[in-house]
Amino acid sequence: MQAKIFNTGLVDTAEHHDELRKSVERLVSRYGRKYFQDVIARNEQPKELWEELGAAGFLGAHIPESYGGSGGGLAELYIIIEETAAQGCPMLSLVISSICAPIIEHYGSEAMKEEWLTGMADGSKRIAFAITEPDAGSNTHNIKTTARRDGDGWILQGAKYWTSAIDESDAVMVVARDADLSTSDRSSLSLFIVPTNTTGVSWQPIEAAVKAADKQFMSFYDDVKLPYEAIVGEPGKGLKQVFVGLNPERVAAAAINNGIARFALEKGTRYACDRSVWNHQPIGAHQGVAHPLAEAYVGVQAARLMAMRAADLFDRGEDAAEAANMAKFCAAESSLKALDQAIQVHGGNGLALEYGLADLWFIARLHKTAPVSREMILNHIAQHSLGLPKSY
Repeated sequence: MQAKIFNTGLVDTAEHHDELRKSVERLVSRYGRKYFQDVIARNEQPKELWEELGAAGFLGAHIPESYGGSGGGLAELYIIIEETAAQGCPMLSLVISSICAPIIEHYGSEAMKEEWLTGMADGSKRIAFAITEPDAGSNTHNIKTTARRDGDGWILQGAKYWTSAIDESDAVMVVARDADLSTSDRSSLSLFIVPTNTTGVSWQPIEAAVKAADKQFMSFYDDVKLPYEAIVGEPGKGLKQVFVGLNPERVAAAAINNGIARFALEKGTRYACDRSVWNHQPIGAHQGVAHPLAEAYVGVQAARLMAMRAADLFDRGEDAAEAANMAKFCAAESSLKALDQAIQVHGGNGLALEYGLADLWFIARLHKTAPVSREMILNHIAQHSLGLPKSY
């Protein structure tokens, strides 16, 4: 695929997005749900699919052409993530890319952009993201992992929780408390890109119910020595920098769930059309089957519209926080409803792995809790959208 497919200035956006969606569908459908299940069962990575996505320009959809990307925005990345999941291949690594690439683009040095954005664009390099800690989830100011100046560089010390895919990554972007700028009352944060082969970096797996190719880890940083150039942007400005990646992360998480929901509804409706009992009409002709599927469809379509609205606001440079949070909230809720109903329509078959539904449950359920919980989203809406008093 040529990178210019992402340049929408001379092409109607709807046509451009439709062409992009069909291109991703053609590519990923050649792999499909069974391929993805088999990769996970073998405890491997979807290497072939990842490489094809990179060669087609899809992994760099949101990265500028000057750094090997396709020159699109979050709207294009959203479509790619959703369509990949809709073909039965939900890829959490695409969500991580939605965080790290914008942060590097906005705040990274030129050398950092040349090295990492270019590698991320073609899929040859991957970056994990480490922010969550056992005692610091949504409350980022409680971060204990600390960076302190040491001569011409830095010393990084601490541990992170739920660091996705660090075992497959070339580097990890670490959010740390800046020891020189923080006070007892408030932490100042700084961001660092840390190659995963750096002395002192290690990790151990977290046994989780999520059936995904990207595994979860506790990661450790034991007196990790870094050159000064490892910092992203300015010291102490990490919280502001992180938020450049967090709204895209919410939209990307919504894309995963909306894609899963589409996959589930397609499977559910097909089964409802094909399945007949007692030599009567298909079960989908009964309102008890049809109406729950139809209601789930309405919820999913609403979630998709909200997600694209959030992506559009972000790409225009406008405040996308409200829309991104609502998109993630709606997608998590509606996808679980759609998936549950598709499983129910299948009866006992819904729990059989060959139908490809039951093992999607915890991936969909994940995004009701992460990357930000539904409760924190409601706190945000209550405070910033409705003007209610702050509750925490």
